[in-house]
Amino acid sequence: MAGTLYLCATPIGNLEDMTFRAVRVLKEVDLIAAEDTRNSIKLLNHFEIRTPMTSYHEHNKYEKGQKLVEKLKEGKDIALITDAGTPGISDPGEELVKMCSEAGILVTSLPGAAACITALTLSGLPTRRFAFEAFLPTDKKEREAVLEEIARETRTVILYEAPHRLLRTLKLLESVLGERKVTICRELTKKHETVFRTILPEAVSYYEVHEAKGECVILIEGKTREELRQEEQQKWQEMRIEDHVAYYLSNGLEKKEAMKRAAKDRGLSKRDIYKYLEKLKKI
Repeated sequence: MAGTLYLCATPIGNLEDMTFRAVRVLKEVDLIAAEDTRNSIKLLNHFEIRTPMTSYHEHNKYEKGQKLVEKLKEGKDIALITDAGTPGISDPGEELVKMCSEAGILVTSLPGAAACITALTLSGLPTRRFAFEAFLPTDKKEREAVLEEIARETRTVILYEAPHRLLRTLKLLESVLGERKVTICRELTKKHETVFRTILPEAVSYYEVHEAKGECVILIEGKTREELRQEEQQKWQEMRIEDHVAYYLSNGLEKKEAMKRAAKDRGLSKRDIYKYLEKLKKI
């Protein structure tokens, strides 16, 4: 029989957040795949875990992933851990899970710490609906596309950022989002944990003076649907009504449907659109 891949969450700062189940499983499996074995050995030593380790990280995730899958097929049980938090959340663990899924290998997840969820619950922003974006893309075009999506997002948005890039990222967000509410969490679960609830311009001003330390989670308030509707109407208001209707006609709609769509976009009745177009004919 094939073995099982265990996704074991590890503490994001406070060792007391390690679960009893995770400790037991890490002791019982045949092998631990760790993002950074030099970092993970400290955790294993603390809990007196003597299980052999191997490295599994972003730069070897495909080649090493195949080797781990082969070991699992042989019947070995393997635990996957990341430097901090839950494997598969913004780390190469998702690729190994995909490989195991395709190979028919059982995967199970041991719940535990996750910086994104911990920060969300502390943020003071809506938690019912949220979008996790992890780190912004390094590619300029892709980053601009993501920022454009964030600008229209109605859910609370969660981003990760390194301390040395925090100010630059906040300035970028302010340039796109303006005075949007934001919460910045640092050093989560640690002694110097901070939760800074403010708006983007004030966050920029603060970190222009104060140096950020520790890994950061940025949470951004989403727009209301009413705000989106008003923005959409404003966009259409800048277009002449006849051009608005012509736009829908060029997309293959019948005239009645084109007028109906234009009316809805502008917050008007179809009769208002009809009367306006009729008036144009007489000029």
